[in-house]
Amino acid sequence: MIGRDGILLFALNATRDFGKRVGKRLEIPLSDHEEREFEDGEHKSRPLVNVRGRDVFVIQSLHGDPAQSPNDKLCRLLFFIGALKDASAGCVTAVIPYLAYARKDRKTKSRDPVTMKYVAGLLESVGTNRVVTVDVHNLAAFQNAFRCGTDHLEAKTLFIDHFMSKLRGRDEDIVVISPDVGGVKRAELFRQALGEALGRDIPAAFMEKQRSAGVVSGDAIVGDVKNRTVIIIDDLISTGTTILRAAKACADAGSGRVFAAASHGLFVGAANDVIANPAIEAVVVTDTVPPFRLRPNLIGDKVVVLDTSTLMAEAIARIHAGGSIVDLMDA
Repeated sequence: MIGRDGILLFALNATRDFGKRVGKRLEIPLSDHEEREFEDGEHKSRPLVNVRGRDVFVIQSLHGDPAQSPNDKLCRLLFFIGALKDASAGCVTAVIPYLAYARKDRKTKSRDPVTMKYVAGLLESVGTNRVVTVDVHNLAAFQNAFRCGTDHLEAKTLFIDHFMSKLRGRDEDIVVISPDVGGVKRAELFRQALGEALGRDIPAAFMEKQRSAGVVSGDAIVGDVKNRTVIIIDDLISTGTTILRAAKACADAGSGRVFAAASHGLFVGAANDVIANPAIEAVVVTDTVPPFRLRPNLIGDKVVVLDTSTLMAEAIARIHAGGSIVDLMDA
């Protein structure tokens, strides 16, 4: 039971199912709101309850879907937070399980945009007091982009619990791989936590990777994967080509079973065929992005979706009560 008095919890329509699960964990109902569409494509949203002086949390994941693009969802979130502040809400926290544009956190070519910084400016401009998200691509860039408060949640413990159930008691060597150098720190933290949970040392490895104009190259593995069960860990899966490239390289190097884990499963493009490839035994993601793009036969068989609603509810409760998010991540 995590219920907390004094919280107002909203979930915009595009993320309402997830919001209901978070509300259930908190033992509070979602507060009523209105989202209205106009014939010319414009829209408005507003709270239907008194928010004056209240501690308000608004849930909206910013992935695209058949009904709304990431831009649509961002715009609706901005307008709703603006309406809350105009209605004298005390503190407004934007709870964004998947933060769009977080991958564009630096200039990689001349005159490139740093889009995550611009998204941060938009959220701050409407009066957002705090932003909560899950496993951004680059934590330092995320923290530096925002001047308002931020809390960064990690799905690491959820992955540990899942793989513990898969690997405990099995006589097999394990290696944790980052599919590129940029993700080595993320993989290292996961490797250490999994080793502590299993009570044994687990080695690390990583793939060489270059990306230019959307083309990925490089397939060398740094580290020993021969006869080992491989867990590839990343922050997100888009088309899945990076994961498949790593899985095939591991197989070529004589590995055993290959699993992939990523917090956000976008599964765009040819991801269905990539995920179905026999080089990958299973893929584990969270529900920050619903797997609506995947073929139904892949979900539950090849793809496991972990529930983040309890993690999100506990974070909201701690933020409201002045508790520690660091302790939650270390639990």
